Amino acid sequence: MIICENVTKSYPMGRGRKHVLRGLDMVVRPGEHIGVLGRNGAGKTTMIKLIGGVEFPTSGKIRRGMSVSWPLGFSGGFQGSLTGYDNARFISRIYGVEYSKIREFVEDFSELGSHLKMPVKTYSSGMHARLAFALSIAIEFDCYLVDEIIMVGDQRFHDRCRIELFEKRADRALILASHSAAYMREFCSTALVIDGGLATPYEDIEEALEVYTHL
Repeated sequence: MIICENVTKSYPMGRGRKHVLRGLDMVVRPGEHIGVLGRNGAGKTTMIKLIGGVEFPTSGKIRRGMSVSWPLGFSGGFQGSLTGYDNARFISRIYGVEYSKIREFVEDFSELGSHLKMPVKTYSSGMHARLAFALSIAIEFDCYLVDEIIMVGDQRFHDRCRIELFEKRADRALILASHSAAYMREFCSTALVIDGGLATPYEDIEEALEVYTHL
């Protein structure tokens, strides 16, 4: 399980602080699919980054009893001066996965071709997202973190993402931050609605969507 206990996150702003999350309590169980709803700037992406370990809470605890992906589509951990291949090699070493397997998957899934031999700082935002998603899926995790920002590129790439994540890994836990009611209905069983820094859980997706539409 993943357990968040009274997690808060704030940032310095002028002479005070901007509070993004206030007292987040949640439990993610194996195989559970949780949707995260909220307006732009509500704290959805921040929550995803906290659970993934990309950022640290200002206070509170996050306990991870299962392996957790970094946020799918997040490219902040890339070394810009290294090539796509070099970044894949680095990821393979961190997670103890055979590089040849990761390389083969990334080549096929990202469809970046010769760009994989170029420094990632030369990539467009779409190319960054393709590489980040491919590397995320190349490693098997118990829980996947997904921000809607990954939904870039053409329809074919969207379809491939959908198959790899939502079909082949349907038995894994999933935390999906999205504005899409369709995604919530299709892929999530419960939801959190974030508003004013507070995350309210809902067992019923339709109830969560109703609340969200009136924020």
